[in-house]
Amino acid sequence: MQVRHVPSTSTPAPAEAVTGSAWLTSLAEPEGPSRTRVDRVHFAPGARTRWHRHPLGQVLIVTEGTGYVQRRGGPAQLIRPGDTVRVAAGEWHWHGATDTTPLTHLAIEELPADGTPTELGDAVGEGEPAAVPAVTRTLVLDQHLPAPRVIDHVEVRRITIAPGEHPGLHVHNGPVFGSIETGSAVYQVEGEPESVLTPGDVFYEPESTRIARFDALGEGVTFLAYFPAGPGETPALTLLDS
Repeated sequence: MQVRHVPSTSTPAPAEAVTGSAWLTSLAEPEGPSRTRVDRVHFAPGARTRWHRHPLGQVLIVTEGTGYVQRRGGPAQLIRPGDTVRVAAGEWHWHGATDTTPLTHLAIEELPADGTPTELGDAVGEGEPAAVPAVTRTLVLDQHLPAPRVIDHVEVRRITIAPGEHPGLHVHNGPVFGSIETGSAVYQVEGEPESVLTPGDVFYEPESTRIARFDALGEGVTFLAYFPAGPGETPALTLLDS
């Protein structure tokens, strides 16, 4: 076993492979019988690869930001943190950031034993349209409430929990919907499995339900919380004894 600490510096992606600004950080190189290469790739807004294909395919794992991936002949698809893209061997495709947001992903690729390189094609938009949608709408949560309630206003709060802080067991006097902006947290409704929320994830805290954990991890967490409330009602959180 060998532990290699992540390099603190990255290198610009080859100009012949991308349009715009992108940077590579090598995380694993082929060694011994292994032919697996792992890179972390960061795209500035608007940056993307050229059309290209890998002899043995590729796996992309999005870690930060928002971007697109497209295979030749198909539509461009929005990708977000946590998404995994498996590109087939020899499949023409491109990937990169949206025009307004950066994108970071891991790129995992098995290199051919005969040294066949990745084949580069046209820049995106040349030769055939990239078909990047001007507007995308993705349903991330469709939550029915357990019982109808009268709602005449919605409070939206940006909440930040410092690294390592644990609010403790609590309930809300109304339903809460949220979306993680930065950082991460361990989330658990009492009696149910816990999960880790990361940027782009959404969550729902039912009214008067005991929330066992909303624990900020090492980098802290910032999220938007939406509180639907009825006439004269003020959204409130009540801490409970464990």
